Amino acid sequence: MHFSKEVEEMKAVKQGANHGACPIPQEGKWVKAKDVKDLSGLTHGVGWCAPQQGCCKLTLNVKGGIIREALVETIGCSGMTHSAAMAGEILPGKTVLEALNTDLVCDAINVAMRELFLQIAYGRTQSAFSEDGLEIGAGLDDLGKGHCSQVGTIYSTEVKGVRYLNTMEGYITKMALDKDDLVIGYEYVQMGIMMEKIKKGVDPATALKDSTKTYGRYADAVKYIDPRKE
Repeated sequence: MHFSKEVEEMKAVKQGANHGACPIPQEGKWVKAKDVKDLSGLTHGVGWCAPQQGCCKLTLNVKGGIIREALVETIGCSGMTHSAAMAGEILPGKTVLEALNTDLVCDAINVAMRELFLQIAYGRTQSAFSEDGLEIGAGLDDLGKGHCSQVGTIYSTEVKGVRYLNTMEGYITKMALDKDDLVIGYEYVQMGIMMEKIKKGVDPATALKDSTKTYGRYADAVKYIDPRKE
């Protein structure tokens, strides 16, 4: 370490105030984090690319400073899905500091990693007050039984109104309208559950029927429309 001449000639003054790091809440404990290995927690965050044409929701489960579980969900440009696949391979096993400075392929994923690092470093995680934190696999629980991202896709125009395409429940097949042509419900398919049934040998037509549900006052509708064709 080199010092300038001005610093070398200065008189030494002892450091008085030195209380160290402030404790942050982590997995049910108050921790004075001084090293990356002191960081733990499960948290979520959203990142976006520079042209803002896509975004990433990233979920990380960190134990002892190391990423043990990662869930990468993207929406927007088509290339992001492949970037997510690569990021999913890159993240586990790295410290949060390594991951922060690793190219995660997509700018939106990199920004999400930055936001999560801040949450983890400042003790703002979902599991901050959960004793022993959340188990590895908690991130997967966010996807539900069908292991599908909860994506909302709604399209609308001034002249023709709204079209529900996807909601949290699933893939929309029909919209229910009342006598005033207002939406009062919809029919949807639980895609993940349907695919699981087909994988187990259930006839596709039967699997589709069993995975089709309705929401709202669907049965009270005056008419029904296919949001992708009408």
